Amino acid sequence: MRTIRDAELRGKRVLVRVDFNVPLRDGKVEDDTRIRAALPTIRAIREKGAKAIALSSHLGRPKGPDPELSLAPVAARLAELLGEPVRFVPESVPAAVPDGISLLENSRFHPEEEKNDPAFAKRLAAPFDLFVNDAFGAAHRAHASTEGVARVLPAYAGFLLEKEVATLRRLLDSPERPFLAIVGGAKVSSKIDVLKALIAKADTVAIGGGMANTFLGAQGQDVKASLSEPDKEDDAREILAAAKARGVEVLLPDDVRWKDDRILDIGPGTAARYTAAIAKARTIFWNGPMGMFEDPEYAGGTEAIAKAMAAAKATTVVGGGESVQAVEQLGLADRMTHVSTGGGASLELIEGKTLPGVAAIPA
Repeated sequence: MRTIRDAELRGKRVLVRVDFNVPLRDGKVEDDTRIRAALPTIRAIREKGAKAIALSSHLGRPKGPDPELSLAPVAARLAELLGEPVRFVPESVPAAVPDGISLLENSRFHPEEEKNDPAFAKRLAAPFDLFVNDAFGAAHRAHASTEGVARVLPAYAGFLLEKEVATLRRLLDSPERPFLAIVGGAKVSSKIDVLKALIAKADTVAIGGGMANTFLGAQGQDVKASLSEPDKEDDAREILAAAKARGVEVLLPDDVRWKDDRILDIGPGTAARYTAAIAKARTIFWNGPMGMFEDPEYAGGTEAIAKAMAAAKATTVVGGGESVQAVEQLGLADRMTHVSTGGGASLELIEGKTLPGVAAIPA
């Protein structure tokens, strides 16, 4: 992809798609991780002499204009982080934009955004000279503000998008071995394709979270009332068979923590096995918690993984979603090689899928 390094920006009006889909509480930003991730690109565009920088993002899943999902609080937090004014524009598709840095209103207040309506994309692009996509977390969506405007304006990648794509592709194409993939979360159904992709690339795959229960059930173990998907047990057996055929070691829980008749975390023995695998690995990819980590009583497995990765002498990549939340809460994010801002996008890239927001940027 060509990036903003390749763009002549002096005196230009630049539309920048960012991912400011951040949690709000009481009208304030609760977690500014994604905002901070965009700062290098915003600063670089400003330093290259752009006349106007207008940022576009979605927030949540509104069904039309919704004051609770306005980006106004995000503009305030961005101004604090940048140390300079950021004007909030109360329109998603303004006819004109002010000089300096501004943040447009939530792009999803318009249904045409998610439909990738060409006329809407042209209206969004109209006040600008070029487009920069720095929203990796939305790059797997073919929306007007991620893919449509790239067909109207000269398109470039920002630094965050560039880093995310390069890191994840390097993980798949040339990992230092042994390569360990750790996959958790609630359901196998949402991660069948990523598991198949990782079985084809990794040396060891460790499975935890609710999805591990489906694998245990596929092996004839009684998981009682635990979260499980019996209709996906054939898929689980197929994944295990593919791993065996390729010589890939699959680690499954051999002890667990119960609440009544539900498995809510991996047990200490399993955590020790998984952390031992982490200590041996030279490349580690992790996506998904090992249990119900939002409850401190069942956060032990997830915390053990995070701490072992922070101490590992390896390339460590945390692939978005709740895994990022876990390492942020533990204060370990800066001890990882890379913490992805895009859960769904990172998984689709691992699966080998084309991300529309990436494909729209020329080489």
